[in-house]
This record gives sequence, C-alpha cells and structure tokens, in this order.
Amino acid sequence: MNSLQDLHATASSFQKTAKMPVLFVGHGSPMNALADNPFTQTLHQLGRDIRNVQPPRAVLVVSAHWLTRGTFVAVNERPETIHDFGGFPQELFAMQYPAPGAPDVAQEVLAALPDAHPTDEWGLDHGTWTVLHHLFPEADIPVFQLSIDYYKPMTFHAELSKQLQFLRRRGVLIVGSGNIVHNLRQSMPKFMNDDATPYAWAQEFDEWAKAKINQRDLLALAHYQQAGASGSLSVPTPDHYIPMLYSLALAEPDDQIRHAYEEVSFGGMSMRTFVVA
Repeated sequence: MNSLQDLHATASSFQKTAKMPVLFVGHGSPMNALADNPFTQTLHQLGRDIRNVQPPRAVLVVSAHWLTRGTFVAVNERPETIHDFGGFPQELFAMQYPAPGAPDVAQEVLAALPDAHPTDEWGLDHGTWTVLHHLFPEADIPVFQLSIDYYKPMTFHAELSKQLQFLRRRGVLIVGSGNIVHNLRQSMPKFMNDDATPYAWAQEFDEWAKAKINQRDLLALAHYQQAGASGSLSVPTPDHYIPMLYSLALAEPDDQIRHAYEEVSFGGMSMRTFVVA
C-alpha cells in the first residue's frame, strides 16, 4: 500500500507542461514494424517532430488489441513485448521494444478513472510496439496501455477519453492505435495477391470519416452505421475503430487536426493517421 501511495504522490507532483499533441495511428499489418515505406517514414518524422518540441514524459496507448470487460490500466514497471499474431517471419517474433513502463502516470489515470482497475498482466501488444518502434526507436520513453471495455456503447469511449485531458499538460503523449477501415475478411484475397488497390466502399467510408473527424463530430462517428453500407463493410467489428474515438475526443477547441498519412490499401484497410495539436 505504501508503494502505491508513494507512486500517487510522485505522479501528483508532476509539473504542468505545454500541451502535448495526440495521435491516432492506423497501424495496419504487424509487418510494418519491419518496413521502410511512406507510412513508417511518416511515423519516424512525427516522432522527431514531437521530440524536438517537447519530449514526452510518458506515452499512453489505447490499442485495438487490448479488449477487456471493464477498463484496465497497465502498471508494469517493465512491460513485455507481446507477439500477439501468427504466420509471420521469425524476424518479427524476435523483435523487442524494451521501453520501461510508467506506473507513476498509470496511478494518475487510475485516480482520474475511479471505475478502472490496475493490472500487471499486460505488456505492449503489437498495436503499440510496432508503432512506437518507428515513433521512438530508442525505446527510452516510458509506455503504458489503457484497455478498451469492449462491452460498452461507442459513446462511452469518447466520454471516458475526455477525462484524460489533464495528461496532455503533464507531458503525456496519448496515442490511439487501430484502423478506421478494417475488414480483414475482404482484404485477405488482396493481401494474398499483393494487390494494394482499395475497394470503392473502403475509400468512401474513409473519406466520410475524415470529414466527420475534421468537423469533430464524435456523435456521428460513434454511429458510423449512418454512413450506409460502406460503414458496415468498413467496420464489421469496432475494435480497430474505437481507438480513433479516444484520440479525437481529446481535441480541444484551439487544436488543429492534421492528417499526417492517408491511404486505403489491400482492399479494406485504412492507414489514416492524424495529429491533434
């Protein structure tokens, strides 16, 4: 108990900083961890830009690959690199992202979210480390994750995210990691044939989402089915879509939204990446 109190006291003593940006990253295939392409080059540049303005004290990631019943915050001091996939080259399984955890900042999150629970049974899943490998390749910035309560309505996630606004002025970079369009069933034949051309419905929904993001229309985005057939095809399950709501909900009135990378590839996979700053 004393150690938890000490952590909370340390976290509470953090001085306020200039407002940190927020990212949403369309992470795509785990193979992007090994790739040198326009998408990964964009992530490298984003990481350099963030460091040059204000190096983060910590990074909080909301990943499509940590789905739970209830909301959990990882408090590990040394989170493991989780290889939560199969069928990829051994080179990918050998990759490690040995960043330290951020248990002090995690305690601040737990204090702000009374219904959330601490856990040390989760590390860094591939929605996190394949992205951070390019953003911050030195793995020297503390990282922790917030889970997605998969059993809550879409609007719940935006409201929960707004309670984390204070972190932006505590030196914490918040990253949502998923894909706005993510239909693996429809994309697999394209993957197998190395055909990167997008489906028309995927492009249509990606552009619809872009417009709603620019308008900061969280309610419309939470009810993506109103986009028509393209919405249901693009979001057959909401796991990869929800992290976008977390990122956008953190936008403040004086923030700008910049789309750093835009691509729909392999039929039904949007790599759209945006910055709130």
